[in-house]
Amino acid sequence: MNSDNNTADQPQLTIENLAQAIFIVNRHAKTAPNPKYLYRLKQEALTKLLKEGKAKKIGMHFSQNPKRSQQQSDVLVVCGNYSFHIPPTKKDFESLPHLGKLDSSVRNPKSRLSLGQAKKVLIAYTGIKEDDGTPRNSSRTYQKPVFKKLGESFF
Repeated sequence: MNSDNNTADQPQLTIENLAQAIFIVNRHAKTAPNPKYLYRLKQEALTKLLKEGKAKKIGMHFSQNPKRSQQQSDVLVVCGNYSFHIPPTKKDFESLPHLGKLDSSVRNPKSRLSLGQAKKVLIAYTGIKEDDGTPRNSSRTYQKPVFKKLGESFF
């Protein structure tokens, strides 16, 4: 990045940069303690790229890690020199060809982008901010139950 037009806060949003950022976020999400945000960034970025015509759905593959051992398919999306899998919609089953089993010899190119840089790129592109760590109703931290003597008030 040059410092003429871009500041450190505004990463370049080229198709190749976005594809690399999605690749890095996806790779880290697989081992992250709480991968939901990273997978959401990936999903939102790919959805936006598809809407803008910068990425293309190619077909469907059988999932390598199906839930509850049931056969499952994922949509293959190509963006730049990278390919990704996303969950299919009903329309995808009707309109996309099924490519069968995933060819494990096909690999994405290596990327030297850090996770922090990748998140900055995708946040700039999608507008989705990372959760600030405050617990929400759906993800409360565990609290031990408090037992009161019979007749005592909880308040």
